[in-house]
Amino acid sequence: MTDVTPPPELVKQWATASPVQSNDENWAYEFFIAHHAAQWGADQELEACVKLLELSDKNARDFLYSARRPKPPSLKKQALELAKPAGTQGAYVTFGPEELGLIRRALEQLDD
Repeated sequence: MTDVTPPPELVKQWATASPVQSNDENWAYEFFIAHHAAQWGADQELEACVKLLELSDKNARDFLYSARRPKPPSLKKQALELAKPAGTQGAYVTFGPEELGLIRRALEQLDD
């Protein structure tokens, strides 16, 4: 999925321009609302574009969805991507907890 989260600086700018002043306690709430509002707006725009394309080409809907809301790569592809540097001669690779968790989940899906 295309990330439509507004950058924190922009959310802070909006919060500063608001008639209700922001503070550190509600900053996370404002960022949450901004993120979901941006996603909703992007989804509405995508639906409008899809409706226009459907008028001219029925295959365009699937193309547009796959291009603008792509599925994340499979665990296998993600694990293989992490393993690429390990195949380089003389490479020393360390993995963090997230990478190790991803590799573990991919390996757990393999048949014995």
